[in-house]
Amino acid sequence: MARKLGRTTDQRMALLRGLATDLIIHERIETTEAKAKELRSVVEKMITLGKRGDLHARRQAAAFLYNAEANENEDAVQKLFSDIAARYDERQGGYTRVLKLGPRKGDGAEMAVIELV
Repeated sequence: MARKLGRTTDQRMALLRGLATDLIIHERIETTEAKAKELRSVVEKMITLGKRGDLHARRQAAAFLYNAEANENEDAVQKLFSDIAARYDERQGGYTRVLKLGPRKGDGAEMAVIELV
């Protein structure tokens, strides 16, 4: 069963879309452990779409990810399909790694780093 993260469905999907877009652009983000574990399955599906590489997969990824700039001439979808998918061409899943960091100073929430392997 998926984590609800204390949010309604549309809020949760917006959160995961934003985190997935940031992870694809920066390849490493720090968030809470629960969000990182939930984000893992979303990003793995995006990378699998990138490995498929056809027009339908590109449109599905573009419909999910936000239009964020990776750099001045590349956005998140382009980076996913050109750089990241090529990197994991031979790999059968397991594209992300979640490393635990310990409790956050303010509220004690368990923090983690999620990164592309």
